[in-house]
Amino acid sequence: MTAPVRRASVFAFICTLALAVPLGGPWVGAAIAVVVILGALAITDGPIFDLLAYPSDYEDGRLYGLITFVLAAVALGLIAITTSMSVSIFVGTVFLVGYGNLAEQAARRRTGNDVALVAVFCLVAAIAGIAGQAISISVTDGAGAVESVIPTLPTMAFLAASGALLAALLRDVLFSRDDPIVMLSVGLLCWLLAELEPTHGALGIVAALAVTIALGYISYALETASIAGMLTGILLGLLTIVLGGYGWFVVLISFFAIGGLSSKFRYEQKETIGVAEDNNGARGSGNVLGNAAVAIVAVLGYAASSATLVPGDPNPTLFLFAFAGSVSTAMSDTLSSEIGSVFETPRLITTLEPVEPGTDGGVTWQGELAGIVGAAVVAGISYALFPEVTAVGAAIIVAAGIIGMTVDSLLGATLEGSVLGNQGVNFLATLSGAIVSALLVLSFAVLG
Repeated sequence: MTAPVRRASVFAFICTLALAVPLGGPWVGAAIAVVVILGALAITDGPIFDLLAYPSDYEDGRLYGLITFVLAAVALGLIAITTSMSVSIFVGTVFLVGYGNLAEQAARRRTGNDVALVAVFCLVAAIAGIAGQAISISVTDGAGAVESVIPTLPTMAFLAASGALLAALLRDVLFSRDDPIVMLSVGLLCWLLAELEPTHGALGIVAALAVTIALGYISYALETASIAGMLTGILLGLLTIVLGGYGWFVVLISFFAIGGLSSKFRYEQKETIGVAEDNNGARGSGNVLGNAAVAIVAVLGYAASSATLVPGDPNPTLFLFAFAGSVSTAMSDTLSSEIGSVFETPRLITTLEPVEPGTDGGVTWQGELAGIVGAAVVAGISYALFPEVTAVGAAIIVAAGIIGMTVDSLLGATLEGSVLGNQGVNFLATLSGAIVSALLVLSFAVLG
């Protein structure tokens, strides 16, 4: 057994001690955490130190990796016992991180394939997350354990799968010693999702996972997404299906599919003139989130309004149009830049002066036309799938996409590079498209 596997085994055992909270109460869990932290502070060398230390711990002579890990678990436990977060989510999250890490470290002894390692982590982490939740509920409910656990299994599976995907994504973009950040992030996400009261059955959750994983892997195999981009897309797709529906997912995936393929359009020519996406066109998590963060917030808002968590009496249709407006913007802007960049000399949108290809804020008429077509595609899909989207609604979505694309170009010409990065520009552009779409719907509703 290698050192990373031995260390991961001990950390997984420590994670199992989270069951002390449902078994003995928060004070018992706190006492165990104090003992572990004091022991970690006292051990500065020797075989036990070697067993538990991350490579960076040797520089400090302290088991800071273990200490911060336990402190993160304590913080999550405090949230669970002082807020509406259930103790089962706390235990499930701790199990998820600990046993997922152990499985990945063990798998590294047999393979170095990154996709295989991510798959092992997600599978075992999700199973551990479900087990942690189920055991915690069983301990709490005693005699009625089976009756309490079985009806909630679909929800537990959804929370565990979402948490496993987020954990895998964060572990891919952070450092190995950042599991405390991973644990807190996963716990907070699962808490939020539980509050939204997802109602899909077991078959629906399995189908959603199958669809999103299959399409996510295809995007990776086609080199339109990196591993981080694939994980982000799968997570966003899963949340969209479960909290919104398949219609919402089709709108979102249309952007991922068409936008991803557009990055391959005349890729060699783009490389020659210096405007091609890095990594052979594969989009990472930053690019995916920059274009889809507003859309997923709209999905969460829709779910929250349906679960009566939003103050007042919000109209869920507004969130639908905000979602479609943001995706329309993302599609429009992506096609505009990916297709327009290979044509004649672009002109700066603010002055119309000729600029070099790849200049932020540079536009071509071919790119603008491609952007309009992209917005129309999203509007057409929305019109076909949602009864709420009438012909006027489809026109609103097209307008929102064009306005958002224009905002992206204006920000690129004025603020990108000095104040904003590319992902920040994408986020603000999609936000503007979402706001314009919602405001236009409100205006027409008032006028009507």
